[in-house]
Amino acid sequence: METYYLLTILLTFLFVSNLRTSLAATTTTGTSSTKKYTSYVKTACSSTTYPKVCYSSLLPHASKIKANPRNLCNTALSVAIKAARNASSTISELSKQKGLTKSEVGIIKDCMENIGDSIDELKQSLNEMGNLGESDVKVQIDDIKTWVSTAITDEDTCTDGFDGQKVSAKVENKIRKSILHVAMPTSNALSIINTLYSY
Repeated sequence: METYYLLTILLTFLFVSNLRTSLAATTTTGTSSTKKYTSYVKTACSSTTYPKVCYSSLLPHASKIKANPRNLCNTALSVAIKAARNASSTISELSKQKGLTKSEVGIIKDCMENIGDSIDELKQSLNEMGNLGESDVKVQIDDIKTWVSTAITDEDTCTDGFDGQKVSAKVENKIRKSILHVAMPTSNALSIINTLYSY
């Protein structure tokens, strides 16, 4: 009977010991992977136009990106699309303000169209990234780069409308700030794609 109890205690001790070892190994592996993914994002962002913006916007997605180039590009494009939608929403709200001049109404309307085009182009890029490898990869990447570059041009065109026009500081600053918040992640997405897929 005493031997039975001793054996039970010994087996319990071994089980707990193995469990602790297993949990420690899992934790260590998880920490190691997280550091690896974080480091990958940081390295990728270092070559972008706005590294701090890149790092802060992509770091929360590091575990999803892992160390996969395509995941990185997809996430960078998704971040840019979200930023463009936010800009569109902000400028749309601006259009509802009372007391806008005819010039301001026209600028806001043109800007909304430009942002809309930018969103479409970024979505095309993301969609094509998902189909990468189904045809000539070089042609696909060239198309993606062209769309993202055009999206940046559309975003820049949004603020070109201020030239020679009388626009209140409040309206101009609101639009410029919104465009900057989408232009930076879009530019970063293009930098990442150029770095990872330079043919």
